[in-house]
Amino acid sequence: MSKFPHLRQDFLASIVVFLVAVPLCVGVAVASGVPAELGLVTGIVGGIVTGLLPGSSLQVSGPAAGLTVLVFQAVTEFGVATLGVIVLLAGLLQLAMGFLGIGRWFRAISVSVVEGMLCGIGLVIIAGQIYAAAGLKAPESGLGKIAGLPGAFIDVFGSTEALASLAIGAGTIAVIVLWKKVPKAVRTVPGALAAVVLATVVTLAFGLPVATVRVEGLLGVVQPPGAEAFGELASPAIWGTIIAFALIASAESLFSAAAVDRLHNGPRTEYNKEMVAQGAGNTLCGLLGALPMTAVIVRSSANVSAGARTKASRVLHGVWLLLFAAAMPWALALIPIPALAGILVHAGWKLIPFRQIRALWGAHKGEALILVITAVSIVAVNMFEGVLIGLALSVVKTAWDASHVKLDIIDKGAGPIQVYLSGNATFLRLPKILDSLESLPQDRPVELDLSGLHHLDHACRTALESWAARHSTAGTEPVKVTQGEPAVSPAQEVTPA
Repeated sequence: MSKFPHLRQDFLASIVVFLVAVPLCVGVAVASGVPAELGLVTGIVGGIVTGLLPGSSLQVSGPAAGLTVLVFQAVTEFGVATLGVIVLLAGLLQLAMGFLGIGRWFRAISVSVVEGMLCGIGLVIIAGQIYAAAGLKAPESGLGKIAGLPGAFIDVFGSTEALASLAIGAGTIAVIVLWKKVPKAVRTVPGALAAVVLATVVTLAFGLPVATVRVEGLLGVVQPPGAEAFGELASPAIWGTIIAFALIASAESLFSAAAVDRLHNGPRTEYNKEMVAQGAGNTLCGLLGALPMTAVIVRSSANVSAGARTKASRVLHGVWLLLFAAAMPWALALIPIPALAGILVHAGWKLIPFRQIRALWGAHKGEALILVITAVSIVAVNMFEGVLIGLALSVVKTAWDASHVKLDIIDKGAGPIQVYLSGNATFLRLPKILDSLESLPQDRPVELDLSGLHHLDHACRTALESWAARHSTAGTEPVKVTQGEPAVSPAQEVTPA
């Protein structure tokens, strides 16, 4: 035990992650238009292979909902047999990016964007899994899931089976929430594990009509891509799909890594190594003809909250997937799907950063708005594009904050009007600057002093030159512009215009 001081915590956490991974693997595969077993194959590779590699110690990989639409489109256009080739080459591209050191650039992610990503994913998970808990089919889009909830609850109260299913899901959540109140000795068993065991026992004891996990064997679905599939590489269209797979899978994995690092105090992610680990996993998934793999924030957060300390938990979760899916699929058939949905609803709720939103709103309202807009964008569109929207807003806000400029106008009543600009003049402040300059009388000479500017971008320079050229009326001296060498960095504090 001295070599593995955290084996107990990692062992118990691995079971919780396994229970969370099962519905994700199966659900993502079905939504992607491929056999459910292929999702489990990807989960096994993500756990055992990627889990053993260096990068992020507590992040867990597997098939991700964020790639569902892309995979479905690829399968529709090129066929399931070609999916392996696409995933294989996407994995090789990820390996190249990792070895070239591109992964480290993903460290430059705004905290508000990461928190917004967690919030948006949490909302989508909660909304979608409420349908699963009730045994209903969920709408495809995030907005559709949320908008359809009132109608779903009406349907539930009209069906005894749906009520029984929802009761199992709600009971699972209740056990997880109340588990912290049980004696400390009992709490050595994770609440999620206890909840699933109790839900399974209740379902079997009372013969409740609820759906359970259904998986056949794995051997029949593993089909390495053949020569015909590689022949599809002659089509230019497939290369766009390969690049999209590689970029989106990498972005989701490394965005997830940044989020997971905020959930624990252990070793930080080594981004380039994590990119290599993801690439190795996807390369193997491609050779097996399985789904593409990314790091999955739901599994990862469940892993952290269940008390995992090392990568052993994610490797063991892959072992459990392999053991149960390949050797004992009948054991999975005992687990009620609404109980697994309850685990995911609880995991989604914990992803919503209520305290961070309140703290940001009190100190940095702009950052709070970026967090909220990122979350709403993820719900309305998807994770990848939602994060891009958040990053774009973060860049714009940073540029706005950095573009402080001070404009002083000195008019002594006679002689030229003196205008002094200092600070950073960028296009973001241009409307305010021009409003002030265009309000000056055109029959008076003007001296425009730009020597106090630390930075003057091309847009501002062009606009100021244009204003100076057209400002003076006939008979009035042209605007005199004084320019100095810009300083290396701002040396004084300036206020917004």
